[in-house]
Amino acid sequence: MLTDQVDKQETTADETLLAGSFEELAMPLFDSLYNFARWLTHNREEAEDIVQETYAKALQGFHSFQPGTNFPAWMFRILKNTFLTSRTGLKASMLVSLDDEEESLLPATTETPETLFMGNRNRELIREALEGLPLKFREVILLCDLEGMAYQEIAQALSIPIGTVMSRLARARNALRIELTKKMQGVLNDVH
Repeated sequence: MLTDQVDKQETTADETLLAGSFEELAMPLFDSLYNFARWLTHNREEAEDIVQETYAKALQGFHSFQPGTNFPAWMFRILKNTFLTSRTGLKASMLVSLDDEEESLLPATTETPETLFMGNRNRELIREALEGLPLKFREVILLCDLEGMAYQEIAQALSIPIGTVMSRLARARNALRIELTKKMQGVLNDVH
């Protein structure tokens, strides 16, 4: 009887320690995971759902995480697999927004309307060009250039060889450069 109580206390203490260390490792990654999910899904609500599901899966499987290995890559791999599962129909659910939240407004600045317009137009062109890339190119460019992950981390996160990361990244950047050049020429032609 006393042994059972001690075992329960040890299990509870282990679970508390495990949850605490998970929180310490996982919470700093929240913004990066959300940004990556947002780029993958092109939808705020779906990105939020995928990140939430990623955290739930990661917490549930945290006991299988190997300490000393790359935790961010492990989390990004879970997120990518969650995204792919949601796209392949393995998860049959309809996502319905329960709120009518508007996107946040831009803060007031001292910039002129022209500079604001041009800055917004440039961001829009880049976003459109990124969204036009195939998923396998978009994900490596986002992880490398926006999230600042090293090639090895990307390889671990996507479960692909490092050479494939480098190849896809070069192709993605080239495709992005070509698409942005076309879009900028179109904008210049519209102005003249």
